[in-house]
Amino acid sequence: MNKLNVFAKLAAVVILLTGLAGALAQNIEGTSGSRQNEPKMQWWKDAKFGMFIHWGIYSVPAGVWGDTTGSGEWLMYFKKIPRDEYSSLAKQFNPTQFNAEEWVKLAKDAGQKYIIITAKHHDGFAMFKSNASAYNIVDATPFKRDVLKELADAARKHGVKLGFYYSQAQDWYHPGGASKGPKWDKAQEGDMESYIDRVAIPQVKEILENYGDVAVIWWDTPHGMTPSAAKKFAAIVKKYPNLITNNRLGGGQGGDLASPEQFIPATGFPRQNWEVCMTMNGHWGYNAWDDDWKSTGDLLRKLIDIASKGGNFLLNVGPNAYGVIPPISQRTLREMGDWLRMNGEAVYSSSASPFPFLSWGRATRKDQTLYLHVFDWPKNGELIVPMANRVTKAYLLANKTQELQIEQIGGSNKIRLPSYAPDKVDSVLALEFDGEPMVLPAPSAGKRVTVSSADPSSNLRKLTDGEPSFAWKAAEGVHTAMLKIDLDEPVSIQSMAIVERWHPWDNIGQKLELQAFQQGEWTKVISDKTNGSGLRIDFAPVRAQQFRLIIENSKEAPGLNEFTLFRSEN
Repeated sequence: MNKLNVFAKLAAVVILLTGLAGALAQNIEGTSGSRQNEPKMQWWKDAKFGMFIHWGIYSVPAGVWGDTTGSGEWLMYFKKIPRDEYSSLAKQFNPTQFNAEEWVKLAKDAGQKYIIITAKHHDGFAMFKSNASAYNIVDATPFKRDVLKELADAARKHGVKLGFYYSQAQDWYHPGGASKGPKWDKAQEGDMESYIDRVAIPQVKEILENYGDVAVIWWDTPHGMTPSAAKKFAAIVKKYPNLITNNRLGGGQGGDLASPEQFIPATGFPRQNWEVCMTMNGHWGYNAWDDDWKSTGDLLRKLIDIASKGGNFLLNVGPNAYGVIPPISQRTLREMGDWLRMNGEAVYSSSASPFPFLSWGRATRKDQTLYLHVFDWPKNGELIVPMANRVTKAYLLANKTQELQIEQIGGSNKIRLPSYAPDKVDSVLALEFDGEPMVLPAPSAGKRVTVSSADPSSNLRKLTDGEPSFAWKAAEGVHTAMLKIDLDEPVSIQSMAIVERWHPWDNIGQKLELQAFQQGEWTKVISDKTNGSGLRIDFAPVRAQQFRLIIENSKEAPGLNEFTLFRSEN
């Protein structure tokens, strides 16, 4: 059987399995992101890029309390500030430079298609007029203006979707509200069900009834959320069939999208809706002392990486107490928008890359066009695209009139490039092709894995199935474990990805060492450590049939949701 026939049959099998898996996923009630194909999600999937805004009275101290400068919106919690002392910040909150039009125009300049703003964070302060609690921006501050109303009007005027973050369970001000840990002020004590009925439910109703066509409700930190309380929120949401919600309501309720925080999943979440939320520096809320800003190039590549895996990027800004988004954030966002004006067709309305791995960058797809995002411009002027399809046309988005030379070599296409990269961050090529992408799967896909230790709940078959759900952890009390995989034949491997059992607040990292069995012995390939959210790591190609991963976890039994090895392209 020739190589092209192999690719054709492989593509047919992949398409069939993808369809079956997608159909199954849509019938899992309560699964985060399982409603991928609902019509209401289309605008969101097309948008790709949104603005997150964390703003509240915590912007007044700007991260400073006593002799510390390390907090933002969690200031009240970390410093254990008494309720009455913290709430006095409201009297100092007078953001007279706030301009809703300017904020919305900034989002548009950045190429962001939607905005999510904190309606109420964990400190319990509402950034809107609320009849359920006087602890709000209209009744408790000298500003006396409803910023959500002004933002809703501006967003509607400029065609930007608007959603609201709401902390439904954790509330450090209202009696009965939950807390991540023990409460520190008697004024916080109370019945949580009463808090839900008296404050949270009425405020969510106010948000949905008073601010026009709300696009998203973004729940957060469901500490103490019971199934009965969660059903009350779910009943409200059900009345708004076009409303999108994330997966953080709690109490057994799912959502329309998964929400990984401050990291990009190594393999994405195939066949799910998901959105990475991330800060531009180290804080969500304004911190005047935090100058650890991500560069424009870094954030653009993050956006592209996320889009290549089928997700959205919700990038945060933290306005100051005057109502001004930091100038460095504004500059970076506008620079991102400049790039998107030239290359946006390769991001907006795109779908995930068909390639498990590309050493030189990322890819997105739109129908019969692949967009190749070249981060590392090849020095020899030749770009190897590991896809067996016939490419009918290739060109740079920066110069669509100049077609590039294409040569098909076995199961790949070689594109002859200009000697220079048109963009130092990401140069985008468009490839028009016939048929469905014929791409080899990751060599580890579906391969048998053996482990040195396993908890009874483990399912080793799920470790290599491409779906990053729970798969394996070692037995209780074990802190170092090993997993071994046999690829059935020698393969040249150039990259590894792992997905860990993510929880956004635990930050439990693991030490890793990948080894290959060569010439009768195990040799080290690479070592690294994670921060609890997984990783993808590239290395010089290593050819072997058997690989093993040694994992050390000092806090709990080692475990993984997904383990993937990627073949080199040459």
